[in-house]
Amino acid sequence: MSVFGIVIFLLIGGIAFWMLLFLLGFILPYWIMLGVFEKMRPKRIYDEIEE
Repeated sequence: MSVFGIVIFLLIGGIAFWMLLFLLGFILPYWIMLGVFEKMRPKRIYDEIEE
């Protein structure tokens, strides 16, 4: 029964490791680039629609 617990622990640890690797390798750079493009976009003087 203790082998089963060790296997479950390693499985959850492996899933967490690959999730962090995915977040640091794809999501974080994507999020940073969205912020950079948002700062580079020219601002509009009038955001409201005038009637």
